[in-house]
Amino acid sequence: MPTYDYQCDACEHRFELFQSITAPPAKKCPECGKNKLRRLIGPGAAIVFKGKGFYTTDYRSESYKKAAAADSSHSSSSGSNGSSSNSNGAAAAKSDAKSKSASK
Repeated sequence: MPTYDYQCDACEHRFELFQSITAPPAKKCPECGKNKLRRLIGPGAAIVFKGKGFYTTDYRSESYKKAAAADSSHSSSSGSNGSSSNSNGAAAAKSDAKSKSASK
């Protein structure tokens, strides 16, 4: 249940009221007793991060962590094959460039 801020237009009394979302706004001021209450628009609720930090993986289940580790090890082993072909391709491109400059 949210906390709402109210202010009385008659006596300027400000207070917070803890009430249900479906509850109608309060109308009667607890200080002066007049029906001049106005609900104020508050900043709303926000997530407050304290400490060193928060990561979405902090609360993952063990099965998720194991699957992620297996997936990353699988992709790194296939990535090494791809990088060796890239280095061979880069070497071939360099030799082509050298042969073209030598023929000029």
